[in-house]
Amino acid sequence: MITLYTAATPNGHKVSIALEELGVEYEVRRIDLRKDEQKEDWFTAINPNGRIPAIVDHDPDGDDNELAVFESGAILVYLAEKTGDLMPRDLRGRSETMQWLMFQMGGIGPMMGQANVFSRYAPEKIPYAIERYQRECRRLFEVLERRLHGRQWLAGDQYSIADIANYAWVRTHRWSGVDVEGLPALKAWRHRIRSRPAVERGLAVPSARELTPEDEEKFAEEARKMLV
Repeated sequence: MITLYTAATPNGHKVSIALEELGVEYEVRRIDLRKDEQKEDWFTAINPNGRIPAIVDHDPDGDDNELAVFESGAILVYLAEKTGDLMPRDLRGRSETMQWLMFQMGGIGPMMGQANVFSRYAPEKIPYAIERYQRECRRLFEVLERRLHGRQWLAGDQYSIADIANYAWVRTHRWSGVDVEGLPALKAWRHRIRSRPAVERGLAVPSARELTPEDEEKFAEEARKMLV
């Protein structure tokens, strides 16, 4: 059994999608980011960085010796290696998967995060910062477009944790203000992933409710308060 500590964010959805794809038994503990629950002592004992997601594997080695794993990319690798799925086993395929996973961890995620901060949450609108990060996100999307031209998946010939990690962020392009027009391979890839039943289930963790425009504005206002 695995306990998933999460919230409805791209990084949280990366892990819930993977768990659903792998068919791993897990339970969900929703973390209330608005109340800074992720910074409480009990949670930082699981993730010293005080961020979601994190997991606790209650029986990693068959000896009931619990193992906590934090950082969404590390969790994806752990789950893939634990189950032997969503990660190619050959050296080339594994290397490609890790490269495109790191592409998301070091590029797509941080850049879209900054686009969100400056376009949605910052108390002052700084046009240069907004344009800089949205433009960089678009450039990274174009890298994905070139990679996906003539192929279905990012790494090798199979769906992997690299696809899950990048998709969880790319799907939120509208919130980040990133233009996705003229990227047909990326669009087809997004649709392939979105049509998977496990992805549908994973995106419903910890809540399946769709945000209305009013919800989005309320969320942005709460996020602004967390930044100051």
